[in-house]
Amino acid sequence: MSGTPDGRARLAALFAELGIAVEEVAHPPVFTVAEAAAHPHGLPGADTKNLLLRDAGDALFLVTLRADRRADLKALPALIGAKRLSFASAERLADALGVQPGAVTPLALVNDAAHRVSFALDRALAEAGRIICHPLVNTASVSIATADLLRLLEAIGAAPRIIDLDAH
Repeated sequence: MSGTPDGRARLAALFAELGIAVEEVAHPPVFTVAEAAAHPHGLPGADTKNLLLRDAGDALFLVTLRADRRADLKALPALIGAKRLSFASAERLADALGVQPGAVTPLALVNDAAHRVSFALDRALAEAGRIICHPLVNTASVSIATADLLRLLEAIGAAPRIIDLDAH
C-alpha cells in the first residue's frame, strides 16, 4: 500500500473494516508544516509534524508531534531508545513506509508489514481528541479521532510509544 490510488483505496477499506470515520479535504501539494499552514483546511483537531528518523544502526523511527512543536534531536534519542538520530533519506522513506517526502504520516505504518519502523507519538497528541495527518499523499489531509488512530495502529501491530517532549 502506498500513496497510489490502490494504496488509498486499501486505507479506506481498513477504515471501513474498523468502523473509523475520517473527515478529508483536498489541498495543493505541501511538503512542510509551513507550506501546509498556507492552506487552511478547516478540519477539527491538532495538526501534526511527522519525522522519519534513523539511528546509527539504521533502525527507523517515525515520530509524530504537534505541528507547532520542535523536535530536539539531541533529547529525542533517549525518549525513543536510539543512540543518535538523523533524518532518513527519501529512498528509505519510500522503501519503509511507501510514501514520498511531504506525505509522511502515521497512517503510512499500514505499509510497514515487516514492522521495521518504531512509532513514537508525543503525549500532547495522544491526549488530543482528534489529529490531522495526510492519508498517504500530501495533497489531502484527514481528521481522525486519536482513539481511532490508536485502534488502527494496534490492529496492524504498530502501537506507538507515547513520549513526553515536555520532559526535556
